[in-house]
Amino acid sequence: MYEVKPKSPIDYISLAISRVGLFLVAVIVGIMFYEVVMRYFFERPTLWVNEMSLWIGGFIYLLAGLYVLQQRGHIRITLLYDAVPRWVQRVFDVISTICICIFAAMVIHGGMTEAVQKYGRWETFGTAWDPPIPATMKPAILIISALIILQSIANLIADWNETPLPEGVVEDDVIEELKGSYRQTVSDRHD
Repeated sequence: MYEVKPKSPIDYISLAISRVGLFLVAVIVGIMFYEVVMRYFFERPTLWVNEMSLWIGGFIYLLAGLYVLQQRGHIRITLLYDAVPRWVQRVFDVISTICICIFAAMVIHGGMTEAVQKYGRWETFGTAWDPPIPATMKPAILIISALIILQSIANLIADWNETPLPEGVVEDDVIEELKGSYRQTVSDRHD
């Protein structure tokens, strides 16, 4: 798989934030491995691994949504989109962007009071370990929703004058880049 190259400052921000999600997956694997070792080899299960993996997993889910939007990997009815002229595709893009922005704005509007309250009283999860999952996740949802609004508008602006390729078609420069990577891998194996 190849990544869409960044075209705007918000693209760079989205990619940088999304890279954190890549490392968080490794953190979850590491702490789950630690839990298995502690539970089954030392018979000393932890109190914190389950909640920590839920907490980190929630952040990964949020970051993944932002990454998919930046990569233009969201669901689109390509059979219809690819069959219409570019001006109709632009209309579809505008409608899609408006829908995304309205939804994200409603999430922000509807969750602002609750997020401020949970963060203000540093609400915890209510378990034995008692991490501040609600106090951190609710504001994070609002922050990511705001970034989704910015990213969807940036996508619309960046893609406005481009002619999108039909689904499954890859640009020549990407193919050449992949060929170069393959050649390098093959030559590394022979050395």
